[in-house]
Amino acid sequence: MLSTIDITDVTGSRSIEPAILYFGTPVVLIGSTNEDGSPNLAPMSSAWWVGWRCMLGLASNSKSTENMIRTGECVLNLPSANLVDAVNSLALTTGSNPVPPGKIKRGYRHEKDKFEISGLTRIAGETVAAPRAAECPVQIEAKVAHVHKMAQEDEVWRGNLVAIEVRVTRVHAHPGILMDDQPNRINPDKWRPLIMSFQQFYGLTPQKLQRSELGQIPESAYKPPGWRPAA
Repeated sequence: MLSTIDITDVTGSRSIEPAILYFGTPVVLIGSTNEDGSPNLAPMSSAWWVGWRCMLGLASNSKSTENMIRTGECVLNLPSANLVDAVNSLALTTGSNPVPPGKIKRGYRHEKDKFEISGLTRIAGETVAAPRAAECPVQIEAKVAHVHKMAQEDEVWRGNLVAIEVRVTRVHAHPGILMDDQPNRINPDKWRPLIMSFQQFYGLTPQKLQRSELGQIPESAYKPPGWRPAA
């Protein structure tokens, strides 16, 4: 059913120039490994998935970016909405020391042990050395496939942004969010991801808006014949 938006609001749309375009995506806590072998954990929300691949949009000078490019791996921990306090405790922290000038201006501080300040539990990955966060209902182990330098034609942004493609090597999920009769499927009625929209936290409503026609296609239909995840 269409919403009751006044048609004059639609036809009267204005051209705007927002500083950010974070219309709403799930929060990801990227687990990575520092040079000395210690763990790093950093929140981000510019991520999207196709099949068993994920694209991550990151600042070139972030510690997570540096760690991922150096080690070639990471863990994408997906927090549920009830972990908002843990995620928020990491928001203005960085594993970089010294703190990059741009982050100093925005109020960031260096923190060596991100797991301690967030209260999350570090557990080992199975296919990567990067850390998982036990409390996150979904933990996705991945390895770096490609690093794409973004905005190369833009004098202001050139060198500041990267899009990192990773290939997923293992997916862990809490039993409480799985379908009862299909253990390899996440139940969207039980999965309540933490959403970031224009730098504010939101959660999904418990009920579906309506039946999805795409949702009638079995998930297995998207798996190419003979495909297996590679370690």
